[in-house]
Amino acid sequence: MDKSYKVKVNNTFDFNISDDELSNLDVHQTSENSYHILQNNKSVKAVITEADFSNKTYQVSIRNHSYKVSISNKLDMLIKDMGLSAKTAKQIDFIKAPMPGLILELHVEAGQEVKENDTLFILEAMKMENSISSPRSGIIKSISVKNGDAVEKNQHLIEFEN
Repeated sequence: MDKSYKVKVNNTFDFNISDDELSNLDVHQTSENSYHILQNNKSVKAVITEADFSNKTYQVSIRNHSYKVSISNKLDMLIKDMGLSAKTAKQIDFIKAPMPGLILELHVEAGQEVKENDTLFILEAMKMENSISSPRSGIIKSISVKNGDAVEKNQHLIEFEN
């Protein structure tokens, strides 16, 4: 199986790098966080100033410029494409109506602290009552509906504080 990596620099530039391309680099570690890299007769000194191994993100300094680098392998990309990333659910800032319906009961108010899986409101849709739970812990910033309001699919209902 061909191994390849997606590298994102400063959340702007995307590169795909294969194992073959990596093996063509001449890399020597010169100290704990410093490396000497030789590629196509060009020499570069790179220093890793910060490393978050669990999130595969690094801060790298080259020629007095600092770069934020994130690295993903095929499995990371597949998990992201499938929407299964644990980080995704935790970064939700808005609750949208999953379907058109009627707000029967609001269980929260602005400024209230909620925990993951707490019931936020009851939405009646297609003659069924749907309990909508919080996808994350946080503080409710604002609520744009009240009991008895009719809502459309994807309408913003609740906003979390960042």
